[in-house]
Amino acid sequence: MRSVASKSRLFKQTLLRFSTAGSVDDGKSTLIGRLLFDAKSIFEDQMSALVKTTARRGGVGGNVDSELAVDLALLTDGLIAEREQGITIDVAYRYFATPERKFIIADTPGHEQYTRNMVTGASTADLTIVLVDARKGVLPQSRRHSLVASLLGIRHVVVAINKMDLVDWSQERFEALRSEFLDVTGALHLSNLHFIPVSALKGDMVVDRGANLDWYQGPTLLDLLETVDVAAPATETFRFPVQLVSRPGVAGAYTRGYMGRIEAGRIAVGDRVVVQPAGITTTVREIVTYDGSIDEADAPQSVTLVLADDIDISRGDLITHADTPARVARSFSAMLCWMDADALDPTRKYLIKHTTRTTKAVIEGVDYKLDIGNLQPDHSVQRLAMNDIGAVRFKVREPLMVDAYRDEHGFNRSTGGFIVIDETSNHTVGAGMILPEDTHG
Repeated sequence: MRSVASKSRLFKQTLLRFSTAGSVDDGKSTLIGRLLFDAKSIFEDQMSALVKTTARRGGVGGNVDSELAVDLALLTDGLIAEREQGITIDVAYRYFATPERKFIIADTPGHEQYTRNMVTGASTADLTIVLVDARKGVLPQSRRHSLVASLLGIRHVVVAINKMDLVDWSQERFEALRSEFLDVTGALHLSNLHFIPVSALKGDMVVDRGANLDWYQGPTLLDLLETVDVAAPATETFRFPVQLVSRPGVAGAYTRGYMGRIEAGRIAVGDRVVVQPAGITTTVREIVTYDGSIDEADAPQSVTLVLADDIDISRGDLITHADTPARVARSFSAMLCWMDADALDPTRKYLIKHTTRTTKAVIEGVDYKLDIGNLQPDHSVQRLAMNDIGAVRFKVREPLMVDAYRDEHGFNRSTGGFIVIDETSNHTVGAGMILPEDTHG
């Protein structure tokens, strides 16, 4: 049995955000249920309710552990429609902790029509678990979710070959599926790939090693989750979108400060900075936090910056180091995942929300759509339908201060990502990742 950490040790734990992905019935919800159960992260009243619900439903979906008499998938499939159909529809978030680390799990749907939910759940993840049914092999949704993981720049991808109990725990089958996955996703350049054989139903290699996969010498899933490196790569590129202008009044230590969260890099008192899009340079006079002034701060701290000069700065402006400014753009290209039932319409106007700035935008053109079957661009399309992913050219009314989502330093999730909003309904209809300036369709 795993020991319970003290409060002081839990406080010092690192946090890992991870998501699950895969095709329908690959066992994502059961895997998370098993992970929570074997890690002793289910309350007694939850367990009692699961046993009763499982008995009432007669083991819907074939996920019942005969020893536990409980359908572990019910831990994350909370919607009535999910339990009726035995599938995941919405993104379900779960929280748990071990003595080594704290976790936030996003259990995302497998159906193609809910790809947008997978994008939502994976957008803040440090790691994603792509499940592959050991009987079925790598399916189109496996390709789609691997593509999304690659586009989002998820730093670790764990390929869990699930249902090994249904292929007689075969090492040959595991190795064959590992080779198949590498073949079909080779062009995606997924970083830090890990392959683990598991049985979510029986529990082998999830938390405990079990007795059936002794040929596998690597870590269990939980061992990997507890030890994988989640520290953000070091970067000198400072990015500070202004959220609010603070004016504490005559009684305050300063007359005007600029509040926000440091999205990347580090800042120190005395650093030369530039305010964009105005392009005015100044220096940092003071860095203020809730606990008082500090000499330096780095991502992802929330601070108030006090500058040496009185400059007209408002919400949506960006403060950067003077020698590494962002690109001020009125037009740009981006990889876009379209999330709305109504197709992307180049004749319509949309809103783009980028960091703390929102502006009107028009579509200048669709360069291509990615074919999920072969992961190659299809240049014949002019629109994107729901769950399509493709390269789109935008033109915006107000300038945006952007970075490429992926550059030589790594990934810029804040200044490289944005959402598209329908101006009429105010619904989020797309999620975009800005391409380098010299990218052409």
